[in-house]
Amino acid sequence: MFDRLYETIIRVAVMFIAFPVHEFAHAYTAHLLGDDTAKKQGRLTLNPIKHMNLFGTVLMVFVGVGWAKPVPVNPNNFKNRKAGMAVTSFAGPVSNLILAYLSVIIWRVLFFYDFFGSDFVRMIFEVGIILNIGLAVFNMLPVPPLDGSRLITLVFPDKIYFKVMKYERYIFFALIIVVYSGMLDGILLYLRENVLIFMMNISGWVDFLFR
Repeated sequence: MFDRLYETIIRVAVMFIAFPVHEFAHAYTAHLLGDDTAKKQGRLTLNPIKHMNLFGTVLMVFVGVGWAKPVPVNPNNFKNRKAGMAVTSFAGPVSNLILAYLSVIIWRVLFFYDFFGSDFVRMIFEVGIILNIGLAVFNMLPVPPLDGSRLITLVFPDKIYFKVMKYERYIFFALIIVVYSGMLDGILLYLRENVLIFMMNISGWVDFLFR
């Protein structure tokens, strides 16, 4: 019982890092590409209060799939609207993969040190690995308005691309129903496991260095 309580508390704490970093990455990338919409609305920050979506956070903690409050982006401020949207969108999942990889490194390093509370500290980074990978994988699904859809729609004509964007809210609602039904559990688990395996493989230098 207490282990589950501790894990839930840790998951919430990790979300208050993972979500703000994800949305900040969107906002900062958009800013670099010429769109200050998010900055003007106070979203160019790591303050979790500015980014958290209550329902999306709860689902991420208890289901493993969730979202934050989307950062506003005006594609008309980019030199190339579709390319700007794609790069801005890709920045979010990449930021979570970076957090996951850093957590993998620290998690592996901690196995070479034994101190009071070391198991609890390792659990924090273990949860950080799982949730950040989960957040990145889910957001890279090629379904509007998820980040992955921006990359897929790079090949669509502008007329079709921006018409699809008008229906993102309804498509996302349908996606949530599909996710909640468990229909995507298999593919999401497969993707998460393979990303984790890849990160473990490219972090093997930690064992060599600290052994």
